[in-house]
Amino acid sequence: MIIQDLVLVERNGRVAAMETSTGETLWEFRSPKGGGYVNLLVDRNLVIAGVNGYIYGLDPKTGDQLWFNELKGYGVGVTSLATLSGSSSQPVVLQAAAADEAAAAASAAAASS
Repeated sequence: MIIQDLVLVERNGRVAAMETSTGETLWEFRSPKGGGYVNLLVDRNLVIAGVNGYIYGLDPKTGDQLWFNELKGYGVGVTSLATLSGSSSQPVVLQAAAADEAAAAASAAAASS
């Protein structure tokens, strides 16, 4: 498998790697902490996943968790990621934050009814 032949998909605290030519799911990762939107950044031979403020370093070939940082004291929410060799898309991060806020507001409204 060549890392460049992967497409990474996020949904509800999960990350999946799919083969671009077949769409076959090669691996899945589910965040043990946090849920909702996952911000992804590929930096060389590492997939960095930000899940509601928790940061995971994943092996792009297997999806295995290589490291974890809870960023204690930073709070929770959509995470913006950047390295010297790449960055997450700011418009995508803003859209995800707005969607999370809308979902939280709808949930709070439903709970108070």
